[in-house]
Amino acid sequence: MNNGIGGSTAEQALGRLSDMTAGIAPIADAEFEARLARARELMRREGLDAIYLNAGTNLYYFTGTPFGSTERMVGALLTADGAPHYIAPAFELGTLQGFIRIPGEVHCWEEHESPYTLCGDLLQQLGIREGRIGIDESAPFFIFDGLRQAAPEHDYVSATAVTAGCRMQKSPAELALMQRAKDMTLEVHKAAASILREGISTAEVTEFIDRAHRAVGAAKGNYFCIVLFGEDTAFPHGVAKPKTLEQGDMVLIDTGCEIQSYISDITRSYVFGEPTPRQREIWDIEKAAQAAAFAAAQIGVPCGQVDDAAREVLVAHGLGPDYQLPGTPHRTGHGIGLDIHEWPYLVRGTGTPLATGMCFSNEPMICVPGEFGVRLEDHFYMSEDGPRWFTEPSPSIDRPFG
Repeated sequence: MNNGIGGSTAEQALGRLSDMTAGIAPIADAEFEARLARARELMRREGLDAIYLNAGTNLYYFTGTPFGSTERMVGALLTADGAPHYIAPAFELGTLQGFIRIPGEVHCWEEHESPYTLCGDLLQQLGIREGRIGIDESAPFFIFDGLRQAAPEHDYVSATAVTAGCRMQKSPAELALMQRAKDMTLEVHKAAASILREGISTAEVTEFIDRAHRAVGAAKGNYFCIVLFGEDTAFPHGVAKPKTLEQGDMVLIDTGCEIQSYISDITRSYVFGEPTPRQREIWDIEKAAQAAAFAAAQIGVPCGQVDDAAREVLVAHGLGPDYQLPGTPHRTGHGIGLDIHEWPYLVRGTGTPLATGMCFSNEPMICVPGEFGVRLEDHFYMSEDGPRWFTEPSPSIDRPFG
């Protein structure tokens, strides 16, 4: 073993892992009710008479109903008062009722009928004969288009002010689930580093990481996984034909899992073998940029200034500027929760002020074309006193896991 890199077989590494999900608490019904109350408050502030929540993470966030989006309209109408009104194909009624956590009437349509006309009629029955209807920003265009054609008397606008307005700031229960998911993924990272050997393929490492996530209690295995070696690490999201591992290669592994629908997302970069001076230099700059972004993240500071702080470090070391390479080709970070990328974003010009409960990735990746890339990605949340890490960053290129 060399600082946790290499020296183990897959079975040995898996044998050291155990289920880490004991004691986790799912989101309670009372919290879903509180979310609906907050949504109604924001609807009144935004002058929205109703909002449509499409199947997916927004429907789940507000109602606790885990139902995936398809080509058929499934969702819920939320008005400023009263229970949600669910909308679904008639043949899905029994399935949907089994998932519903927050009670509400289910309105069904048969296959030959229009769900959009059903929604328009429902709005009329609820006394909303004209007005502003917020549409879930994640809803497919065909739903928006169907609604505006079926009920053109309404003004259809984005519901983002309500959906993001609620979801950006996480509750203690959400933070606890995210913390556990990240703790699990960090252990998986350590296990993955231990099985590396010359000639191993990215596919083999990816398959191991899936097994490792299951071993620590993530029933679905990997939520996603990126494994890259050598020059391939200069491509943030991978290459078509990844290379196998050689001595001296930079290793980049970016992966996460899902616990009670909340997601982890951690990246580690280190060298298989002895780092070169160039690898050390870039790795240390990346760490300094990540630290600068974290230090800049204070309550009330605009999100864009966090990105600015990371880029100032890069420019000071002759990298960039802006998105030029060698340098950072993308934003410093993204929000995370039920979606792996959600509001707000740590990107230049974003004026959203940092507030308690917001959660972000911190990953000002440095790409050096033709050589390698380094991405150190940890996440932090905003406490009343400032940023707090979910997972502690790598100490050094020689001790990536401490």
